[in-house]
Amino acid sequence: MVGNKNQKKQIVFLILPTVQMLDLAGPVQAFDEAIEHGAGYQLRYVAPVEAITSSQQLTLSDLAHFRAVDLRAGDLLVIPGIHGNMLGTEELDKLGEHLYQWLQEAHKNGAKLCTVCNAAFVLAHAGLLDNRSCTTHWKRVDQLKESYPAIDVLDNRLFVKDGNIYTSAGITSGIDLALSIIEDDYGPAFTARIAKELVVYMRRDGTHGQLSTYLDYRGHLNPGIHNVQDWLANNPDADYSLESLARIAGMSTRNLTRLFKKVTGITIKVYATRLKLELAATLMNNPKLTIDTISKECGFEDARHFRRLWKTTYGVSPSESRAALSKPNFLHNQSTSVI
Repeated sequence: MVGNKNQKKQIVFLILPTVQMLDLAGPVQAFDEAIEHGAGYQLRYVAPVEAITSSQQLTLSDLAHFRAVDLRAGDLLVIPGIHGNMLGTEELDKLGEHLYQWLQEAHKNGAKLCTVCNAAFVLAHAGLLDNRSCTTHWKRVDQLKESYPAIDVLDNRLFVKDGNIYTSAGITSGIDLALSIIEDDYGPAFTARIAKELVVYMRRDGTHGQLSTYLDYRGHLNPGIHNVQDWLANNPDADYSLESLARIAGMSTRNLTRLFKKVTGITIKVYATRLKLELAATLMNNPKLTIDTISKECGFEDARHFRRLWKTTYGVSPSESRAALSKPNFLHNQSTSVI
């Protein structure tokens, strides 16, 4: 058992009208899984009213009023995203002055405040993001910048930690943020077990772009091609042949080659290489890993091949890139002409 059962950390979810269900359920599931593995968390759910109807028309009832909970240092408040129609000044005003005062008190008392997706607008409206860095869903970045010019809004970031205020891009990035918080509390080995239970293919940190090879090229409806993409993502260091991938896809090699290019716009080889390079970018954030180790973990022929391919793709060597990878958008601002 990892957690101290006598000193549980409160994780309070503030559920607002038109809450987006995945923004709520994703982090809840991550923290609940951590509890199952021994983490000393206590989950609580509060709202401005007893019952809230989500954007997906599911009603959540028997919710405690937010004033019933006092948040202190060490506690965590998570605010899931809401419907986009609720983000205007007039709509946010309707949440009530008492709610914003409660948020300000929680912040003053030292609690960590986290937002998922567009819930950053709620903290912005409370004045808690002024002169801070934050992020939000990519569709709302410009709106947040225009509505609250005192905030440094970062685009193409999965999540941003600024002091005791954490903001995330939304949808599945709320899970990434939750895993990062669990890692802060219980370390990477414990968190890796939680990620595995959640079937999260790769732990992503806050500097990862919202747009990713792991998420791109998935807008098609062919289950066989999705199976191949899943296998390639889960086995970056494994050797494969067209024949073995065709068996996974349940089709001939010729049909697989044709369909993969048709539905994704790129070849299997290019897709697999981009997955390897993105994984390499993640691993290079760990200073303990050498370039040789990274090239092996990612399934490149050898370190020389990895270095050559990296430089061809991004214009600089892997060693030169390690510092640059901390900058948002690095991978997507570089050339992606892999062979």
